[in-house]
Amino acid sequence: MNSEKIIIGSVEWCSFPQINIPTIKARIDSGAKTSALHAINISSFKKDGILWVGFDVHPIQNDGRTVVHCEEPVFDKRKIKNSSGNSELRFVIKTVLSIADNTWEVELTLANRDSMGHRMLLGRQAMSGKMLVDPESSYLLGEPTQDLLEKHYHSKVVKISGLKIGILASNPNLYSNRRIIEAGQQRGHHIEFLNIKDCYIKLDGKKPEVHYRGGRVLSDFDAIIPRIKPSMTFYGCALTRHFEAMGVYTLNTASSITQS
Repeated sequence: MNSEKIIIGSVEWCSFPQINIPTIKARIDSGAKTSALHAINISSFKKDGILWVGFDVHPIQNDGRTVVHCEEPVFDKRKIKNSSGNSELRFVIKTVLSIADNTWEVELTLANRDSMGHRMLLGRQAMSGKMLVDPESSYLLGEPTQDLLEKHYHSKVVKISGLKIGILASNPNLYSNRRIIEAGQQRGHHIEFLNIKDCYIKLDGKKPEVHYRGGRVLSDFDAIIPRIKPSMTFYGCALTRHFEAMGVYTLNTASSITQS
């Protein structure tokens, strides 16, 4: 029976053809029951009376410009304990896993894995009866070349024609905020409204981060325009100061806003 199973290492490349992910590196973790896929901008919607979930995947580690948009029916919602020991409610989808010319259906939870070492974690539920793990080895099934990765994902690279600018404020419907967004878009910039109350800070001596609702990491902005109302001064300035620490240009510094 064992001779029929796929021998894999602690890290392998696999694919999910049903959701248009031709290759992704997975951490093999027999200690985790459920498999998890890195996903951001997760949102649910109804299609023909059935609950679906839409999400974006950055399939290549440390590459935020390559984005694959996916949509799948929701199979389940489950409370999953993350690596910090905290439980969180996650969407679960069923999709086809392809590895070593073999395919079968697996369950995937959707979670932001930006702080983890790999975009994909393959748990024992997906491996049961089909794989044997050699923990001392990696990439027993081979690795894609950089040329192959570019061939797979060249059409998924986001083209940027201008700067990516965030408006850090509280009211997206305020006329002055809308005019700034409109003016920036007219000049070819990507402008995004960032609601202060939906931002939270990750403190790290080496890699400070600002996270947004749904777990998205705000790591690719060229500039931030703070427009902080008086009641949000303390937290708004803390966010502005954190963007400064990340090396993002801020139109007004936290120090100048506090003094004014």
